[in-house]
Amino acid sequence: MHMKIRSIILATCLALSAVANAQTRFQLKVNNPMNIGRQDAPVLCRVTNDVRSALVTLNGTEIPCQLDDINGDGRFDELCFLANIGAQETQTYNIELYVEGSPRQYEPRVYAEMMLTNNKIKEQNKQDLYISQLTVDRGVNPYWMLHHHGAAFESQLVAYRVYFDHRQTVDIYGKYKQGLELHDTQFYPDQAQKAAGYGDDVLWVGSTLGLGTLRGWDGVKPTMVQDVEHRSQRIVSRGPLRTIIEVKTEGWTAQPGQPPIDMTQRFTLYAGHRDCAVDITFSPNADKQQFATGIINVKNSTECFDKRGLRGCWGTDWPVSEKDSAGHKRETVGLGISVPSANIVGQKEADKDNYVFVVRPLDGTLHYDIVFCSANESFGFHSEDEWFKYLKEWKQGLLNPVHAEVIKE
Repeated sequence: MHMKIRSIILATCLALSAVANAQTRFQLKVNNPMNIGRQDAPVLCRVTNDVRSALVTLNGTEIPCQLDDINGDGRFDELCFLANIGAQETQTYNIELYVEGSPRQYEPRVYAEMMLTNNKIKEQNKQDLYISQLTVDRGVNPYWMLHHHGAAFESQLVAYRVYFDHRQTVDIYGKYKQGLELHDTQFYPDQAQKAAGYGDDVLWVGSTLGLGTLRGWDGVKPTMVQDVEHRSQRIVSRGPLRTIIEVKTEGWTAQPGQPPIDMTQRFTLYAGHRDCAVDITFSPNADKQQFATGIINVKNSTECFDKRGLRGCWGTDWPVSEKDSAGHKRETVGLGISVPSANIVGQKEADKDNYVFVVRPLDGTLHYDIVFCSANESFGFHSEDEWFKYLKEWKQGLLNPVHAEVIKE
């Protein structure tokens, strides 16, 4: 089951421009440098100008692909597809970009939603509650405005949500079987859905770091993302191959005496993946400021820690506060985070709440990766030994991405 690593590293090729009213064709050579095969390894190409449609083929077979408008200017700027590639294998893909038409349609393998809370809307009209973005001003708490309290997104393996408040906590939803569920359960399955094998919230996060939440750092402990002018959440991409959620905080005084900053976080989850990439940009440059991230110290958890940026745990606790535990069972989860060593200022010993990294951005950016499993999974991991082995393999995949190179235009 664990013979192949699911790479989450993006292979970025050169930017390509489509000629007006014409088609651009080129070949992309994709190489896996590892001696282990990889499934659903993301390959990313930047595109410019007015690309409206794309076709990707491998040995004459069409490969699902996706065009995304990352910066929200109304034009696609990235093309991605997923490669199943053997150990040390090289594959050659044919890429065609068109300036007419619309993106080709493929079976969705991921899903994302933001949904307003309004109990007066009847079930048959709940489609009227779906939105793509929301921004609120200083002093407004949007936590109760959205069902499941923030944007939620999933692959067929796992689901995440990001709280829309001063915590901005990353929370998780574990599954029993593979599939897309959030449209049906909205993160809160009823008893009939549970009996039918749907997943559920599997972690109580409270005010902890949850799974890879970014917070401020006061020199002693993490601090909340408060004292801000505006908060926003936006669905950048809904699929079919990846979903991207953007969380933006404007005018945040992260540390007393430092100028306010704008922080944009993007969470990217690919089909076939349980791990999520976190990309953060700061404006103006915040390289002199320190922040905190890490994972919750699940009750009675054991730790996996390589002292070089990889940290994980395996533990069991109630998925809600104990006083609200009626109707729930204790849940066993494995958590993981991998932070580049260049961004790490300090690696703190576990406290009662968190396993903490103190981090700083470089050149105004910060990237790290998060991952989890639920012991409920019929397809996943069921012991700390299995999980910790996976985490070490996962990090090796992060350090050894697939490579992509344009070989013919």
